[in-house]
Amino acid sequence: MSDDWDTKLVIGYKRQVAKVAKKDSDINGTSCTLHSASARRSGAVVATDKKITAGGNKAHQGTDHQRIAKLDRENEVAPPAKIAPSVGRAMQTARLELKLSQKDVAQKINEKPSVIQDYESSKAIPNPQILGKLERILGVKLRGSDIGKRLETKKT
Repeated sequence: MSDDWDTKLVIGYKRQVAKVAKKDSDINGTSCTLHSASARRSGAVVATDKKITAGGNKAHQGTDHQRIAKLDRENEVAPPAKIAPSVGRAMQTARLELKLSQKDVAQKINEKPSVIQDYESSKAIPNPQILGKLERILGVKLRGSDIGKRLETKKT
């Protein structure tokens, strides 16, 4: 029973764990690592391992850039065609004949005014649904061979 009184129970004591230094400044003691700095001063061996592949993107090293560029050139896809300038001019003349602004036409076809502006300036990629709406509102053919021709209005 006397042995029980001699043993000591410590609560809340954190045991010492070896710290892994990630930077050279950690080893030199400029950071919070007093143990490795004192170990180096006392002449103890402090091992440092440098990870060679850390932080590198293995997909793009060396000749991979050249290989990827070559693949890109082989698979070159042409950008989508813009709307023809004749369509933009036909839209604009029909709109002005009806005395409508770009904003008015945009409201009638449920689109933004910038869409109408892009179509008239031939910057838009043609969308058949929008072109169909514009043909109905403006009464002008915007697709096919006879662009700018008036559509026949059906009389019932």
